[in-house]
Amino acid sequence: MDKREESLPPEDVAIADDRDRDAIPREAETELDEDDRLKPEFVRDVIELAESGEAEAARERIGRLHPADIADLFELARADERPMLAAVLGDMLSADVLAEMNDYVREELIDLLAPEQVAELASELDTDDAVAIIEDMEEDDQQAVLQAMEPEDRAAIEDALSFPEESAGRLMQRDLVAVPEHVTVGDVIDRLREDVDLTSDFWEIFVVDPMHKPVGTCQLSWILRTPRDIAIGDVMKREQTLIPVDMDQEEVALRFQKYALISAAVVDKAGRLIGMITVDDVVHIIQEEAGEDILRLSGAGDGDINEPIRETYVARVRWLVANLGTALVASTIVGLFGGAIEHMVALAALMPIVAGVGGNAGTQTLAVTVRALAMNQLTESNSWRAVLREMKIALLNGGTIALIAGSATALWFGNPQLGGVIAAAMIVNIFVAGIAGVAIPLLLDRLDQDPAVASSIFVTMTTDSMGFLAFLGLAVASGLTSMG
Repeated sequence: MDKREESLPPEDVAIADDRDRDAIPREAETELDEDDRLKPEFVRDVIELAESGEAEAARERIGRLHPADIADLFELARADERPMLAAVLGDMLSADVLAEMNDYVREELIDLLAPEQVAELASELDTDDAVAIIEDMEEDDQQAVLQAMEPEDRAAIEDALSFPEESAGRLMQRDLVAVPEHVTVGDVIDRLREDVDLTSDFWEIFVVDPMHKPVGTCQLSWILRTPRDIAIGDVMKREQTLIPVDMDQEEVALRFQKYALISAAVVDKAGRLIGMITVDDVVHIIQEEAGEDILRLSGAGDGDINEPIRETYVARVRWLVANLGTALVASTIVGLFGGAIEHMVALAALMPIVAGVGGNAGTQTLAVTVRALAMNQLTESNSWRAVLREMKIALLNGGTIALIAGSATALWFGNPQLGGVIAAAMIVNIFVAGIAGVAIPLLLDRLDQDPAVASSIFVTMTTDSMGFLAFLGLAVASGLTSMG
């Protein structure tokens, strides 16, 4: 028995146990596999019921699911099946389902709804979730939805849309609880019980001064355990992490992670409290930003399997065109040594090894550097230390790989001089790769460019070009080609 159960009388323990078991309907447990994913047979059965006109049976099966699982059902269905599923669900296609849905799938469904329906769904959501639904709509559709909303809801959405994309202003919720410093704990409790307009989802109360600037926070647990006649100012914690409204969402997520926050106040340029951000919103941001950096490094666009083919094509092909341009630099260097390659064919066989290993070494350093920049671990104060560290690692890696490659080449071709040339080229290229992998993203970051977007192109160009130049240049300089 856990501590929570020990503090409850026996009859309450039974109730608590039942409530825990009912958190996920027992019927729904059979629709999910051991990883909490919808079973393929369940998805197929629901779609077949909908296609055969047995809408009520399909609704009954879908109705057992959590909103997040219903959203998954739409994402697992084919694009041409989603309108049919939406028609079958009807009013079961709730705001909570839309909030959990993939962006591209949600846009498809919203296009099927009238502005009044979208407005009604958005009004049921927190401001941040409503903004996520409306912000990507076409201008005309967006205005139609806003006009169909209640004035208060419309004003909150329009205010959020006035802030930059991926900023704290788009992410924050307007519904919060704020109280003046002079009130007592009893006053706060009475207000929480009596004011039906207060938000129902919050973990802490913000304490503000007469200018509505936050001066502290107070967790609900502190209020519940404090006598009613104590002033809230004597209970609150004055140290708090404030989020500027224009702060980038990635920086917001880093602050939540660094200071282990559950919620945080958002302030405008004058320092007034205008909203709050909660950890459940930040979890999504951490996931998005982590995936976004990886996808940018590979040039795969948004990397979403629901993204339209045309958008995916445009995102990927321009990256490949850029790579084609940088590859011409490496091929030009190879062309300069065409005569040497003709005299010794073994050079052509070994060139890709030098360039490939150097490219992998550069990618390793690049990935570590981009992550360190994203996590604020790499700043101006320790940049040179990071560069020196990667240089040392590159020399160690280069020496190890050079020993292996040089020995294998000398034995395979029966030519110790060729083995020495490839060993020297490996050391040079891996060393350059280490420097490029850390220096290029640092330089782009100093130029206020996203290091995850363009770094890999330049690092690949550097390692390929330097690999070919070092290997072929050393081969010619050592007189190896004249011996071939």
